[in-house]
Amino acid sequence: MTDLMFLVSRPDSGPTLAALMRACRRRGVSWACFFTNTGVRTLLDRAVVEQLGCASRAMACEYSWQRHMNHAQCPVELGSQTNNSALAAEAAKIISL
Repeated sequence: MTDLMFLVSRPDSGPTLAALMRACRRRGVSWACFFTNTGVRTLLDRAVVEQLGCASRAMACEYSWQRHMNHAQCPVELGSQTNNSALAAEAAKIISL
C-alpha cells in the first residue's frame, strides 16, 4: 500500500507538488503520482520530474499526454484511467492538485 497518491490535473501545480514530494521524501512517506488532463503539463517542470525518481510509481494519462503534449517524449510511464483507479485503490490517502 502507498501512503499518498497525488492526482495532478492542473498545469500550475508544479511548485506545490514538488514541495509535497520533497516533504514526503524527508519523512519517509511512500507516494505515487498520476497526471491527467492539463496536469500533464506539470511534467515540463524540471523540479517535479527530478522528484519523481523517488515515487513508488509515476504515470501520465496517455490520452491527456497526446492531446496536450503532442509528440513530446513523456518522462514517466503512460497509462490509462484504469491505472489511475488502481493507484487510487492502493493509496491510503489521495491529494488532488
